[in-house]
Formats: sequence, C-alpha cells, structure tokens
Amino acid sequence: MGEDTDTRKINHSFLRDHNYVTEADIISTVEFNHTGELLATGDKGGRVVIFQREPESKNEPYNQGEYNVYSTFQSHEPEFDYLKSLEIEEKINKIKWLPQQNAAHSLLSTNDKTIKLWKITERDKRPEGYNLKDEEGKLKDLSTVTSLQVPVLKPMDLMVEVTPRRIFANGHTYHVNSISVNSDCETYMSADDLRINLWHLAITDRSFNIVDIKPANMEDLTEVITASEFHPHHCNLFVYSSSKGSLRLCDMRASALCDKHSKLYEEPEDPSNRSFFSEIISSVSDVKFSHSGRYMLTRDYLTVKVWDLNMETKPVETYQVHDYLRSKLCSLYENDCIFDKFECAWNGSDSVIMTGAYNNFFRMFDRNTKRDVTLEASRESSKPRAILKPRRVCVGGKRRKDDISVDSLDFTKKILHTAWHPTENIIAIAATNNLYIFQDKVNSEMH
Repeated sequence: MGEDTDTRKINHSFLRDHNYVTEADIISTVEFNHTGELLATGDKGGRVVIFQREPESKNEPYNQGEYNVYSTFQSHEPEFDYLKSLEIEEKINKIKWLPQQNAAHSLLSTNDKTIKLWKITERDKRPEGYNLKDEEGKLKDLSTVTSLQVPVLKPMDLMVEVTPRRIFANGHTYHVNSISVNSDCETYMSADDLRINLWHLAITDRSFNIVDIKPANMEDLTEVITASEFHPHHCNLFVYSSSKGSLRLCDMRASALCDKHSKLYEEPEDPSNRSFFSEIISSVSDVKFSHSGRYMLTRDYLTVKVWDLNMETKPVETYQVHDYLRSKLCSLYENDCIFDKFECAWNGSDSVIMTGAYNNFFRMFDRNTKRDVTLEASRESSKPRAILKPRRVCVGGKRRKDDISVDSLDFTKKILHTAWHPTENIIAIAATNNLYIFQDKVNSEMH
C-alpha cells in the first residue's frame, strides 16, 4: 500500500458551510448499498441523504462515475416519552440497506427508539387521458363525457419517491446502537445497551427477544452491549460486542434465548498495561464480519483487531490506530473524547481495513504487506482530482517537514463513521458535517 496510496484521488466531496456547523448537520452514519451504486448518510437532524453514482462517461471511459445527491428525506422527528419524561432525539444512529428484490430500493433507519423501513422508487412516466378526471385530477361532470379513451403513459422528469413502508416501534427500553439485516432477507435484529431483538420485516407489532443481559438488580450491571451483526452467510449466527472488550458469537439453533453464547472471544489483559483507563479503552465500539465470513473486525479506542472465528483466545492481528494517545488518556478522559465510538470497515476483498481517528485523519492497514498509512479528509485536499498525501504524527524528538505534533491534534475533528464500496476502491468518510468520497483511480487492488 504505502506509496501506492498517493494515487488515491478525491472523487467528490460534499461540503456544507464550514464556518457555521449546526448540530443537526453533523453526519451520524454512512452506508453503501449492496452494489455500491447508492450511498446513504444520516445526520443528527434526522435526515437521510442518498447519493447515486452517475454512469461512466463515454467520452472519458477511465473517469468512473461520481456520486451526486439522489434523494433527501426526513426520516425521524424529535419525540417525547411522556411516561419517562425523556426527549427522544431525531438523530439517525444507523442505516442498513436491504438486498434489492425489484426495481425499488429499501433501507432501514433507526434513531434511539424507532426503526423505520423506507422504500425508494423512481417515476419517469405519468398517466394522461383519464375518462372521469380532468388534467388537475378533479372528477368531471359525467354528462360531459361523450366518448371513452384509453389512458396513456407520457414521459416526465424523473421523480424519486421515498415512502415509509413499516414503522417498528416500542421494541427497546434503552437506546438502539445497531441494526443488522439477516442473510435470509426476511428478518433483522436491533440491539440496545442490554437487549437484542429479532424482527420480521413484514411484522411491526412484535419482536422476539434473543439476548437479554439485564441483571435482576441494575446495581449488578457490569457491562453493556455496544454493537451486533449477523453473519453474512449463515442466517443462524450473529455476534455482539461488549463494553468489556469481549465478543460473543451466538447460534440461534441452540436455543430461543441466546443468553448462553456459543463462543467467547476475549484477549487476556497485559498486567503491565493496566491503568485506570484500561476498561474504558478496551470497550469495543464496532464489530464487522468480513465478506468471506471467516473473520471479525473490531475497533476499540486505540486499536483495530482481526479475529478468526475458529480462535477464541486472542486476535490473529492487532493494529495500533493512534498509540501516541496512550500518554494523553487523562486529558482525553476529561474532555470526554475517550468515550468516542469509532467505526471500522473492510475493503471488498477483506485485504485492507480502515478506521477513523482525530484531526480528520483516517487509517488504512494492508493485511498482506502489513503496511499502513494515515490520510486526511480536509477542505485543503477536497478539490476534485486532488491527490491525498500520507500524514505522520510525531511524538517529540526530530520532526519532518509535513509532520504534525501530537500536541497540535484537533480532537474536535474526528472521523467516527466510514464506509467502503463493496467491490471497488471507493471510500466514504464522514467528517463532522462534511462527506468526502475518495477513489483510487490507478490501482484496481489496494495491495
């Protein structure tokens, strides 16, 4: 990877007014659909913006299509729970696309409490020549109808219609942190801090509780669920991660309630690294199955780890994301940054992994060559066709020209949400209220 990554160019960036960032504009989730032709983002204002990849130009066959806004809609509104006197914010926590079954696209979006199924359809023709209605759609006086005609479809400007098909409410007492669509394409699961529910996509009034870790006495609570995901190929398997750094693989064939896991993946703690912050930084913020289904990728505060499903004792690979922050944990605890939840992503061939960091930096690790690179998503590098240059963070001592000191990192600029195109080297990076889309124009493979 390394120097090859210099050829990674910006395909498009979607920038809002940088000087005026409202809380509602901050992007809270990013997700490609299964073909990579559509990309959805959700924000703290409850909006979903869908981008579509334009077809490749015949004049420029090597210039792959760019992503442009396809549709924008309000998914969730702020609500109030009168029983608990709690405000339920509209922020979109997660978006998941459903595999496409027909011409329409479908996606699930969720805030803290309510999951919604949306259908996205296109209309480029309209019927004309009704017998009983006029052009404005009003009913005609029947006495004026003297002859019958066959209505015809006439071309019209393309219209993208987004309609809510299902609303899955009242399934969670605590805040929903993840949703995952099953490979059977009929069910999906949703997880909050203490429970995981299994839903059928066609049934909204009930769900089936498959994991419940809530203790009888809440004072005995020692860990919470942080993320969960279905296996990409086996509809009976799913994994969930915890705030204690462990992963539990569950098999729904074993029992109805999967409180007893099939496998527990946990790395023993190094006593020499034990500190006040150990438990906080070991909390897993994201877990993703590889496309092959053989590995799991997890992110905690300082590292990304690759686990083999067949080996529970320790990860097969561990990559340091920003180890230079280990000496800064005290100040990161004081400003609450230590609780930031970074996501991670696989590339299409499972050979490269990506995750975000601070100062609008994001990291890539090549599993084959063991090379890694730090890149920056910024306005300075957001001109179309610009080339991204690797960045380096220096910790004291000699400093090269373009190095940035660990003391000058901006912890308000953080890349928490990233997504990788399912088959190509196109990545989407959410940096506060800006979405960057980068594309590797030269290399067909990262390694």
